[in-house]
Amino acid sequence: MTQIQDQQPTWKSLQDMLQARAAPAAQKHLMFYPLGELSSPPSLISYRSLYGEAQKNSLMLANLASFAEGKPVLLHLDDHWDCLVWFWAILLANGIPTLSSPLSNNDDHRRSHLEHLSELLEAPICIMRESSTHLFQGIHGLQIHTIESLLLNPRPSTSTLTADPVTTMRRRHHGSPAMLMLTSGSTGNAKAVRLSHRQILTSVAGKAAVRSLPRDTSFLNWIGLDHVASLIEIHIQALFLGFDQVHVHAADVVPTPLRFLELLSRHRVSRSFAPNFFLDKLVAAAAASDTDGGEGERHDWDLSSLRIIASGGEANHVSTVIAAAAVLESYGAAGNVIVTGFGMTETCAGAVFNLACPERDVVRGRTVASVGRCMPGIEMRVVRGGDDGAVLCEQGEAGHLQVRGAVVFDGYYRNPSATADAFTDDGWFRTGDQATLDEDGHLCLTGRVKDVININGVKVVTADVQAAVDVALRGTCASRAVVFPSRAPGAATEQITVAYLAGHWPPGADEMAEIESLTSQACVMVSSARPVVFPVGPQSLALLPTTTLGKISGSKMTKLFEAGLFDGDVEYHREAVAAWVKRKAQQVADDEQHNLTDLEANLQNEFAETMGFPDPSHVGVDTSIFDLGFSSMDVIRLKHRLDTQLGIAIPNIMFLTQPSVRLLAAALTRMTTKPRSPADSAIGISEPSSPSPKSQPADLDNAYDPVVTLCPKGSGPPLWLVHPGLGEVLVFVGLAHQLARDDRPVYALRARGFEPDQPVFSSLTEAVDTYVAAIRQKQPSGPYVLVGYSYGVMPAFEIAKRLDNVQFLGSFDFPPHIRMPQQGWNMWFLNLAHVLGVVSEEQIAEVDDGERGYRALSRPEAFERVLAVADHEKWRELGLTQNLVDRWVDVAYGLQSMVADYEPVGKVACGVDVFQAEPMRILAESREEWVAMLRQWSGFCEDGEAGLRLHEVGGAHYTMIGPEYVEGFVVKFRAALAARGV
Repeated sequence: MTQIQDQQPTWKSLQDMLQARAAPAAQKHLMFYPLGELSSPPSLISYRSLYGEAQKNSLMLANLASFAEGKPVLLHLDDHWDCLVWFWAILLANGIPTLSSPLSNNDDHRRSHLEHLSELLEAPICIMRESSTHLFQGIHGLQIHTIESLLLNPRPSTSTLTADPVTTMRRRHHGSPAMLMLTSGSTGNAKAVRLSHRQILTSVAGKAAVRSLPRDTSFLNWIGLDHVASLIEIHIQALFLGFDQVHVHAADVVPTPLRFLELLSRHRVSRSFAPNFFLDKLVAAAAASDTDGGEGERHDWDLSSLRIIASGGEANHVSTVIAAAAVLESYGAAGNVIVTGFGMTETCAGAVFNLACPERDVVRGRTVASVGRCMPGIEMRVVRGGDDGAVLCEQGEAGHLQVRGAVVFDGYYRNPSATADAFTDDGWFRTGDQATLDEDGHLCLTGRVKDVININGVKVVTADVQAAVDVALRGTCASRAVVFPSRAPGAATEQITVAYLAGHWPPGADEMAEIESLTSQACVMVSSARPVVFPVGPQSLALLPTTTLGKISGSKMTKLFEAGLFDGDVEYHREAVAAWVKRKAQQVADDEQHNLTDLEANLQNEFAETMGFPDPSHVGVDTSIFDLGFSSMDVIRLKHRLDTQLGIAIPNIMFLTQPSVRLLAAALTRMTTKPRSPADSAIGISEPSSPSPKSQPADLDNAYDPVVTLCPKGSGPPLWLVHPGLGEVLVFVGLAHQLARDDRPVYALRARGFEPDQPVFSSLTEAVDTYVAAIRQKQPSGPYVLVGYSYGVMPAFEIAKRLDNVQFLGSFDFPPHIRMPQQGWNMWFLNLAHVLGVVSEEQIAEVDDGERGYRALSRPEAFERVLAVADHEKWRELGLTQNLVDRWVDVAYGLQSMVADYEPVGKVACGVDVFQAEPMRILAESREEWVAMLRQWSGFCEDGEAGLRLHEVGGAHYTMIGPEYVEGFVVKFRAALAARGV
């Protein structure tokens, strides 16, 4: 198929470009679908006709007494054809077209905005349809002309026009403003961005160079042309390249996203645009059509021409991109057709593009997609510090994103102070974004500088909360949610606030309760703070500050919320959920099967409090903590809460072997052998109700069982996970939660020695003998699926050699040959504190500084030294007593000691899959050095190099399956299992 070549024209102005594309030989077209008429053929208008109509209108415009060359003309038009023909008419008359953004439905906000524009643009001509004039009533200064009134005046016919009227007009300079684009004004009055002819032409040449497009295809736009992405990235770029372009209304595709696919196929579209919220709706629509055979039942759509679905304007969730790419692939598109990117009005829309999405982000375990590398015409840097001391950030270090180049604007119209604030002394534009650059120079946005929620002095990035909420609400009746900060009257701190749009109105009380529960859980996981949640009712919909791109402004939502405009919605939600909870509680009380004992009710409340659920009834008495989404830290937090409240020390293992309210209550009652007292009743210990047959508690004695069941159900080969060097298996809780739907049991092997009077293993042989016997008892025959994490790879390899029919052996980031630095008890304690997140890497260096002799301290002294620098709030929350720490570190220290001289021998027939993350610096200085060490596993595969498979994953050694990276990790892990046939 013929591709676009690198040769590009060298026009001096946009008028030159339009004139060239209007030549008879070009014969390319614009296609316009009227609102609500996608089933009818579109209006077909050639570029030549566009040029002719714009010429006529330009002469009419130039004859207006108030028109002046080089001055702005404001366009407030909803229809795509209206907007484009008058945009070009203004340019051909040597005016400066200025595109008006959607106006607020709040009278005061709208009036303030228009009065500001009138002053900024110096009482400009404003062109609109008569149907819009009511929005401008009472606004003084704007010189309003309706299209209907302008067309009443005689217009010159084509025959009266010169062959080339543009050449008879005074051409504006190449570097002079071609247009003004308005910013959103989310933090104050809107600013007008000056975009020059040179800047725009350079930008579309840069965009065209990003990826070649097949000839005889088209561009598709469904966004209002007041947005820089639709006007420049679609309309002007299509003109620049000589492609057809298709324009439809957002109202015809957003409610029914599968129509978007139909249009892509019908018009052989090669380039279009879709922000994250629309991709999410597309995925949901495709899933619904697969389920019920509705709107989107299988069609013969052909998306083989599609090359770029540009996606930006808001954070792209990797899981959404993966799912949307799968939908597009099912109709013939390439897997990397969704191109995430970064751009601003000031950079003529997209200027940084990620051409390897989602694969590149999946490999690195990201939950939010990176936005790629610069196109020609722009460069970027990430710095820390102010203008006087700004220095480039290191790889992966977060800082302030700045850009410069030919596609970057030179200033705001009639706003020298804003322009001065926007640029550094050495000419870099401050984007206002926080970002990092990875090892290949790919840009990762981490949030806006001011886009944080400050909760009791702790700053939470709004984008992180938004991503968690979006994922949590999938499959609910919430079609969309927006997260923003707010401050309650008289409150000393901000609060997380979440407004959601319901797919139908009114949502059921049970649906609202589900949304609040899921939202609260997501927010607590990210920030430890519970949110205010409410639906946007029908009367409030008109207030939503939505941009042309469909993005809802969080800062404007804050102002509206604090002004009380959503108070009715908040109260409606609160009353409905409270009534539902009350009814639910009554139903539970009336149901003999769920007649809770005092202890069960107390545990149910503690489970809910730990996870931030709004009501204890959201925790089913037979629901596993794994199904509730507990992380390893949540288990430790719950243990500390219960230890403190009940006055006992509950073994960690009990939460994993008795993971529901009912099972744990029964186990605690069996554990409590002391005589009953009034104090026992106060804390809720009583005889449990008889558990159902499916939830009989295990016999609780001092016998050691290494097997912890993380997921009991499934017909596939079980997955066996071997503990890392700390001996515990809590680290696998999040992974097991992600794997719960994979139709395979998940078991973990836990080291011995955590419980009082329980000895640690004396040798690796003893541990392996114990683990093999336990595996065979639980799973008598293969195929076996084994994985070791870090230290656990050593026993996993030895187990694999003992069992028959091992089909998968995985190494989570550990090589076969390694001599771990032999560390004393104190260093293992410091390592444990770091893994639990109570001390940072910097604090490790502070504690073990080589001068104060930390390693030689007694255990109590080491405990006090670490406690002095630790995060005290988290320390207390996790309940890290010295007795608990002593036992835990004893296990880890013992495990290290018994492999001091370990050397692997032998080979496995199944091969080895190695999942490699950023290495521990004490083991390797670089990822390359670490990979070379990991590749040594090929010497232990019967097939040599052919038996070894390396998988790069996100995060570092200790965080690769933590909350931030586990979702991306699981994608790679599932693929590896499938490739081995398991």
